Amino acid sequence: MFRKILIANRGEIAVRIMRSCREMGIDTVMVYSTADSNALHVQLASEAYCIGGPLPKDSYLNMQAILTVALETGCEAIHPGYGLLSENADFANMVEEVGLKFIGPCGATIDALGDKANARRLMIEADVPVPPGSDGILPNAEVAIELAEKAGYPVLIKAAAGGGGRGMRRIDNAEQMIAMFNEATLEAQNAFGDGSLYLEKLIENPKHIEFQILADQQGNVIHLGDRDCSWQRRRQKVIEETPCTRLSDQLRNEMGEAAIRAIKAVEYEGAGTVEFVLDKNNKFYFIEVNTRIQVEHPITEMVTGIDIVREQIRIASGASLPITQSEMQIRGHAIECRINAEKPSDNFRPSPGKIKNYIMPGGRSVRIDSAIYPGYEISPYYDSMIAKIIVHGNNRSHAIRRMRRCLEELIIDGVDTNAGLLYVSLFEQSMIRGTYDTSTLESSLDDLLEYETIFHLPDSAELNPEEDNELVLPEER
Repeated sequence: MFRKILIANRGEIAVRIMRSCREMGIDTVMVYSTADSNALHVQLASEAYCIGGPLPKDSYLNMQAILTVALETGCEAIHPGYGLLSENADFANMVEEVGLKFIGPCGATIDALGDKANARRLMIEADVPVPPGSDGILPNAEVAIELAEKAGYPVLIKAAAGGGGRGMRRIDNAEQMIAMFNEATLEAQNAFGDGSLYLEKLIENPKHIEFQILADQQGNVIHLGDRDCSWQRRRQKVIEETPCTRLSDQLRNEMGEAAIRAIKAVEYEGAGTVEFVLDKNNKFYFIEVNTRIQVEHPITEMVTGIDIVREQIRIASGASLPITQSEMQIRGHAIECRINAEKPSDNFRPSPGKIKNYIMPGGRSVRIDSAIYPGYEISPYYDSMIAKIIVHGNNRSHAIRRMRRCLEELIIDGVDTNAGLLYVSLFEQSMIRGTYDTSTLESSLDDLLEYETIFHLPDSAELNPEEDNELVLPEER
């Protein structure tokens, strides 16, 4: 087992990784920017070193500086967390070249799955369902038009090196293709340094379902169940839950087996997530593999009892998986809400500033992953997510009630947050029924924002007396 690990990240995920390391008896080294000199991950670390200015490119993306600190402090491995360098194949290769262990898949695997067009080809070979579309990179808009006519509009053109919706465009007819193709190419080039695009049939208003996987160095692969990540705005997840109410046992097994085939299509090591879309006819299609830990991993930990970060570290040290697929069990239901420093009523304008008062909810089966505290200054240089509230319940209705209670208790003064929007979202009819899809939040946003100004409405929902796993709203007043 490793004795010392450098955590190449910041904020809540850096603190979360550090906690698992401490429980395993592993010393941690943190790096930080000048903007993060008072950050919690710096204050709690065994050792912490400033490596550059506030811009990510000068600090948290400064690969040479990170490696220098790791080597000079006697670290044996580097955990990249999520975001930043976590899916950077060059960084993974550099870590291995200097004799350290990258906690995650190797650079070649990250490259193979990070190229979305190549990943699509690998999935086809592994008999994992993919949406109709191109077999590789699109040479030009004219070929894209030909393929779109075969697949049927609407289609998506997507950046091969992309993610987070950048370099992606919806195309509804041939007349839009050339302009959208050029626009997406430019955006992808600027965002990723690679303007290559591929094409897929657009699965409209799907469920966004992902499967958490673990793969050890001995070739064993298991999945830890599914997560429903469909409550999204502009393709960014806002609320996640597990398990998905839409999946039957048979469909869940089929998707889980497909996720394992997807991972076995490459030489994979560590934790990862296989993402699918599920259409209205319960047909599922591969989207991508995230070769890192996910923001929403805590809900899987809540229902399985497995510390995913701990397993990442164990796997990287050469240990085998702790359980087999047949031994893996899901207990109850878990929900995560992402608390962002932003103002939803002002087009979700970021809200940096100083935290004046901070009271997080607590109680049984409530987990808070955060790195803020009273007096903490939220920087404008980084992502606006400042906390995650994660709850577990005996069933879905129990978990929803618990999350509502937690959001009612939450106090964050000094900056605007999206807590009110999250609260009223938990009273939206399709959310209560579990029937929402990736379009629901945006289509109902105006109404939800109107309710948010009141915040205390509606009154608590009542349990259906005939079935304890359903929620019904009170009649409209």
